[in-house]
Amino acid sequence: MTTSSPPPPAGSAAFFVQAVISFAVSSVAVALGVAYLPVSAWVRGFLALGLLYVITSTFTLAKCVRDRQENQAITSRVDQARLDKLLAEHDPYANPTL
Repeated sequence: MTTSSPPPPAGSAAFFVQAVISFAVSSVAVALGVAYLPVSAWVRGFLALGLLYVITSTFTLAKCVRDRQENQAITSRVDQARLDKLLAEHDPYANPTL
């Protein structure tokens, strides 16, 4: 009998759409806030570059987290397969070799 852990729940299409819309709305809102801020163009430019840096850093962090989770899942599956093979080959009634 093999026992494997259930696969992680996949996000639904509605959750994906909600995440995309949320990201777009928040990015546009901050960009508009920076654009209409009553300060000099240099300050607006600095804030806009900061916003772009935060967005790209967020994507990079999300990719790193995803890659780490995928790596752990693969390692876990390999370890589970090795254990399943050992258990399948083990005969509890065999004479031990001394």
